[in-house]
Amino acid sequence: MSLGRDLFAARYLAAFLLATTAMPLAAQDARATADPPASGEAPPPEAPPPARAEGRQSFTAADFARFAPKNALDMLRNVPGFQIRADQSGARGLGQATDNVLVNGQRLAAKSDDLFSQLARIPADSVVRIDIVDGATLSIPGLSGQAADVITRPDAFSGQYSWRGEARPNFAHPGYTNGEVSVKGTAGKVEYSAALANNAGRGAFGGPYRILNADGTLREARDGRLWSDYEAPKVSAGLKHTAANGAIANLNASYRRQYEDSRNDEIREPVGGVSRRRDLGSEFRSYNYEIGGDYQFPLVGGKLKLIGLNRFDRSRFMETAVTTRADGGAPTGGRYAQIVDSGEVIGRAEYSWKEGKADWQIATEAAFNRLDKDASLFDLDPSGSFVEMPFPQGNGGVREARYDASISYGSPLSAKLSLQATLAAEHSTIGQTGPLGIGRSFFRPKGSLSLAWAPEKGLDISLKVARAVGQLNFGDFLGRVFLDTGNQNSSNFRLVPDQAWNVDLAFKKDLAKWGSTNLRLFYRRVTDFVGLVPLPDGGEGRGNIPSVKRYGFEWTSTFKLEPLGFDGAKIDSNVILQTSSLIDPLTGEKRQLDGLGYRSIDVNLRHDIPRSDWAWGAGFQHLAVTAYHRLNEVGRDVEGPIFDFYFIEHKDVFGMTLRLDVVNLANARRTLYRTVYTGRRDSSPVDFIEDQSRLIGPIFRFGVKGNF
Repeated sequence: MSLGRDLFAARYLAAFLLATTAMPLAAQDARATADPPASGEAPPPEAPPPARAEGRQSFTAADFARFAPKNALDMLRNVPGFQIRADQSGARGLGQATDNVLVNGQRLAAKSDDLFSQLARIPADSVVRIDIVDGATLSIPGLSGQAADVITRPDAFSGQYSWRGEARPNFAHPGYTNGEVSVKGTAGKVEYSAALANNAGRGAFGGPYRILNADGTLREARDGRLWSDYEAPKVSAGLKHTAANGAIANLNASYRRQYEDSRNDEIREPVGGVSRRRDLGSEFRSYNYEIGGDYQFPLVGGKLKLIGLNRFDRSRFMETAVTTRADGGAPTGGRYAQIVDSGEVIGRAEYSWKEGKADWQIATEAAFNRLDKDASLFDLDPSGSFVEMPFPQGNGGVREARYDASISYGSPLSAKLSLQATLAAEHSTIGQTGPLGIGRSFFRPKGSLSLAWAPEKGLDISLKVARAVGQLNFGDFLGRVFLDTGNQNSSNFRLVPDQAWNVDLAFKKDLAKWGSTNLRLFYRRVTDFVGLVPLPDGGEGRGNIPSVKRYGFEWTSTFKLEPLGFDGAKIDSNVILQTSSLIDPLTGEKRQLDGLGYRSIDVNLRHDIPRSDWAWGAGFQHLAVTAYHRLNEVGRDVEGPIFDFYFIEHKDVFGMTLRLDVVNLANARRTLYRTVYTGRRDSSPVDFIEDQSRLIGPIFRFGVKGNF
């Protein structure tokens, strides 16, 4: 046997051993929702693109000079026609790549540390170039369509900081705690990073609205204010070591706390009745930590990567509603409280190798997840004390053991056509504790086929067909009360994971001096979709809907205005139009998905004034959503119809970038129109109609960012 055949056989032997041993190895390692592994070793600035470079477009620092970017995120946001796609589904496990951004050819498998935060911590001076390429031409299973590979060089030491304040004239509290400071550097063969950040938010709206009778006459006039304050301080750190033989080890850890308080107090004036005051307040507190790491090393002509992650989260939530009467009558109200513990342990192993021009990978993953919930419901008695009521549906636990295995193949079929294929399957066992707790097992095949075609310079076409398996939200198994709307979800232990056929067809066209445009057509057909359904106990809760279809297109473009004589100006736009269909589980009639954003339009003009450090811009965002449906109500809840925004920016104030944003001068409002029935909406008359169009008001933001 020749040496080549010996190596070929050894590789497959190693892959076989990996597939049969990775499950117990994964059970020993830990990983759940963590910061992504640090990027791989940076190639030198002159490193040529990979061999499979058809359709590749590269951008260097010179292409972004006029924007004076401070970090890699600033640069990516100014790549013509490119839209960053970050997985925000909260799916358990790691699986294949979903984000469309790589760093030095390595995926950022981020969970608790999102893609945008990680990119914002890479100084612009460290970026050698950004390559835009079709994901199917890369050796990263799961990628398709336009993907960005940020090529960086190691830093001896660098630091970044940012801060943003926010003020609103109406209803909201000022916000001045949103910021981050981070450092990264190299000590010998160890790269390190650390960050301290606080993600803060302020929300509010208010003003009068009406409750109408079924015939449209006024039943009750209401006036009030809703405000919500959110703080999420977080500390994170990472270490990376690169050995002489090319082995790379990463270790990441993070700890975060969350605090959210909100009030929604109202004065209610019924026609011909007694005035009332409704006080509604909620409090949310949580903490979570995550520790993860990975180790990649050469093995039998390929590379073996072992990944482990452990994550834990504890949260508590309490909502209290009290209504008092102006005539001194006894107050009424209730309280709902819950404590939720959740955790995830993941072990994953990936063995990758090349065979000629082809890239192969065999991967196995084991994920162990848990959730425990303790919920309480209280009623306010005439004496003013809260008395606990039975609520067994809100208590219980869920356990899942899930195993996943896949084999992936990628190869150029010609100089202009590349293929990537993945065959995979997963097996999961889900068990519930609490009332009527049961255990079930599921085996689900899945996989994908992607093609990338560059028929001519400046035109790229990609097609991806995938069989995907969804993951259940463990909270859907258990009951939940919503005091603000007077609704309740019952428990349902009969849920099954959804499965879907996904088709994406994308076209990217380089418009040369005019910019770039990218059109993506998509189709989704989901079986066992999870939505609100009638339950056997007569209530409603999360359940499976047999079939759902969703399809549409997304059009992302950058149009440069220099050819029109408007030097330094461009227009970025993103338009999504989509529709859907399902059979209503209550009425049997055809309708759309609940709360689907069927029309989304985002247009932004930016002008970097030539030969100056000033920039300004303006734009608008529009979102239209479909109605939501419950057993006894139908409604539509959205903010808009159009948010306008304006900014002015100076890119060098003692080395800092200063920016002022003004949002919503056109008076976008929070609108809610819901029809509530006396019983089930398919057979009962209308009880009342809630008609809200409430003031949000203008928003002013001031931001500072820089490097040190």
